[in-house]
Amino acid sequence: MRKISVVFGVFLALFLTSCEGPIGPPGFDGAQGPQGPAGEDGSAFEAAAFEFEIDFLLNTDANIYEFGPELYPSDITLIQDDVILMYRLEEVNDGLDVWRQLPQPFFSEQGLLYYNFDFTQADFGIFVEPEFDATLIPADLVEAQVFRVVVIPANLGTSSKMDKSNLSTVLQALNIEEGDIQKIKLP
Repeated sequence: MRKISVVFGVFLALFLTSCEGPIGPPGFDGAQGPQGPAGEDGSAFEAAAFEFEIDFLLNTDANIYEFGPELYPSDITLIQDDVILMYRLEEVNDGLDVWRQLPQPFFSEQGLLYYNFDFTQADFGIFVEPEFDATLIPADLVEAQVFRVVVIPANLGTSSKMDKSNLSTVLQALNIEEGDIQKIKLP
């Protein structure tokens, strides 16, 4: 019985010492730290979108069709950590554009191919990468292809909860109207 009383006493003592009391008065503020370097102006660049039509060129050595590298329109400058999303016009259905986000797998009669892209702060490129001989890709999949590029500033990031696969949702989240999308002519 004495052992039970000792164990119970120990638990009671631990329980009572773990309770909190009232919050004390706040402490004094510390000394101000040194001023850090100025960051980039957050308003220097806003989200933007542009659209263009291209014909891909065959690169037989790499067995791909490619376009670029191409510079961004002159009024768009990407800064570090800005990203782009790219969409391909899949079809027009009852007068409505159907856009698909890249990278995009595409099943043709010849087999599987991918529309893909890469980008830097200075330029971007688009590729059609088949899992078969690139010379077998039908012309309608590499000629007169329409793409939209959406530039997302680093301060917005791509971690937001917008559905990036849906171009309309992305444009709405970035407050870009259809009339704001630049239609540019590329060589």
